[in-house]
Amino acid sequence: MKQGFYRMFIELTNNRATSGFLRKFSTSRLSKVLIKPYINAFKLNMEESKNTSFPTLHALFTRELKNDARPIYAGENELACPVDGVLESHGKIEKDIQFIVKGKTYSIIEMLGSKEMADKYNEGYYMVLYLSPSHYHRIHSPIAGEVISQFELGAKSYPVNKAGLTYGKDPLSKNYRVVSEVKSSENGKHIAMIKVGAMFVNTIVVTAKEKRLKKGSEVGYFSFGSTVVLLFEADSFTANNKLKSGQPIKVGENLGKLH
Repeated sequence: MKQGFYRMFIELTNNRATSGFLRKFSTSRLSKVLIKPYINAFKLNMEESKNTSFPTLHALFTRELKNDARPIYAGENELACPVDGVLESHGKIEKDIQFIVKGKTYSIIEMLGSKEMADKYNEGYYMVLYLSPSHYHRIHSPIAGEVISQFELGAKSYPVNKAGLTYGKDPLSKNYRVVSEVKSSENGKHIAMIKVGAMFVNTIVVTAKEKRLKKGSEVGYFSFGSTVVLLFEADSFTANNKLKSGQPIKVGENLGKLH
């Protein structure tokens, strides 16, 4: 009953007109009146922001940080956290190229749009990193390497918060998303980074135009809170044993070992 009501509500509110209005409003000068209330409501740390004045709410969402605000603690052959957020879930990918989050089974074939691409991650490892509207929205490269493919999938986006993951229609594999596959220069293996759009505002902007990526370099940003899914090939990654699902994380922190 609860699941059905949740989905019905989302379907009624998540339409093109609503999304278009919110996108237009957040990028308009009218949204400036909400900037201070937003900062106060979400207790944003503006001391680490490169700018302290913003023309629109969207400019605040996509703010850049000072150069020293997110040092890269991950060393050689270690995975740098690509976003500020919460480690929602992590674990081993099953033999049928699936993993489970909040009781839902996610098909990596559906998530990546190709069995050929998904096969290389069979029995590998996954991480789901959730960004709320309160988080820094820029995305950074978790490794040094080369982008070997990048493409878009999906159309609409549903919430990717706890309620969305519990009651939604498989948002990690059905939402609008940008998939980047990177070949690591550290271990020669592939990592898939799936940037998943959030409710209403589908915008995911790719800012890195070059194929070669430095660890910690910016690759893009979300226009609102969202999620990043990381996929690793079998026997190529071991998560930091101090990590726990639900813990806060920041760009540059060591999430585990590449091998």
